[in-house]
Amino acid sequence: MKILIDMNLSPEWVKAFMEVEIESIHWSIVGDSAASDRTIMAYARTNNYIVFTNDLDFGTLLAVSKANLPSVIQVRTQDLLPAAIGDLVISSLDRFRVELESGALITLDTLRSRVKILPFS
Repeated sequence: MKILIDMNLSPEWVKAFMEVEIESIHWSIVGDSAASDRTIMAYARTNNYIVFTNDLDFGTLLAVSKANLPSVIQVRTQDLLPAAIGDLVISSLDRFRVELESGALITLDTLRSRVKILPFS
C-alpha cells in the first residue's frame, strides 16, 4: 500500500505512515503545489498510490470519471494532524485494506467511516 498525501494535509503524515511501515509521499515532493486535482489523481493512478486528502473534490472526480482507481481516503475532521487522528487513519487503512486495493472512496471522521466501492454506478 502506498499513500499520496495531498497538499491540504501536513507533510508530518509521511513520518506517521513511516512509523507503521506504510510507504507514503507528500505531493509537494513529486508535483507542483498548484497542480489540479485531476493531475494528482492521474499521478496516483499511474503510480499505484491511494490519495489521502481533506478535499471533497476527489470524490466528485471519481463520480464523474466512473474510475475504479485510484482509491481515495478523505478525512472530515477539524484537526488534521497525525497527533489528533493518526490512530483513526492507520486503523482504517488496516480495516479497509481490501477495499482500498480494489478501489474505494473512504470518508473518515471521528464518529464513523463510510466506504463506497468504485466505480460509482
